Amino acid sequence: MENKYIYIIGFGIIAALVIGTLAYGAANGFDFGGSDDSGGEIAPGEDGDEYEPWWNGIFGDYELPGETESLLFAVQAAIGAIIIGYFIGRSQNRGA
Repeated sequence: MENKYIYIIGFGIIAALVIGTLAYGAANGFDFGGSDDSGGEIAPGEDGDEYEPWWNGIFGDYELPGETESLLFAVQAAIGAIIIGYFIGRSQNRGA
């Protein structure tokens, strides 16, 4: 079987899993909220005790502007795309 067909079959399986999961959740009334929504309610603790961070991060208590956060997110996505593209290109060159 050619690599082209393996990729098409793999993409079809992934698409079917994603669409099936979303359809099942929508039919059963699931709430697709993110972890950011639910994490804020749980973080302080159920006992009323205060949350104490164990690390302040690279920038400490300094709050980054929204543009900087967007830039860091875009750089992270670009690095991931470069890595994935490298390995896909490398696998294509092996077959030639």
